[in-house]
Amino acid sequence: MIKVALFEPEIPPNTGNIARLCGAVGVPLHLIGRLGFRIDDKSLQRAGLDYWDAVSIHTHNTLEEYEKIIPQGRLFCFSSRATMPFTQVHFQQGDGLLFGPESHGLPNWILDKYATNQILIPMPGSNSIRSLNLATSVGIAVYECLRQLHGW
Repeated sequence: MIKVALFEPEIPPNTGNIARLCGAVGVPLHLIGRLGFRIDDKSLQRAGLDYWDAVSIHTHNTLEEYEKIIPQGRLFCFSSRATMPFTQVHFQQGDGLLFGPESHGLPNWILDKYATNQILIPMPGSNSIRSLNLATSVGIAVYECLRQLHGW
């Protein structure tokens, strides 16, 4: 099973929508580091609606805690600064998908650590759009993994 992780997410409705997605497809959600909200935040729960009991949510104080549950070399960092499209990765069971905070993405120290595992979701349209919404990005990535792993 793949593992979706959000590093220091900031916007409760995005995290709520991602939790709902994870619950719908049976993928655990990992929240890492300092969160920009409380887990019991009403806006977070509103975005997840009444699906919280269907979501496997795990919190980790540090990236290192999360890395312990990912197979060596199988953590993929999504970044609009990466050059390799996510569709060129052959995902495997147990892979970790790491997404950064909405306002600035993953910090350089993480991108440097995973320099060979940085991937992007191409945006061939307007050059004025820096990135996709976090919940949209996670949805695209999760369904590509599921397509590869289960033929969906």
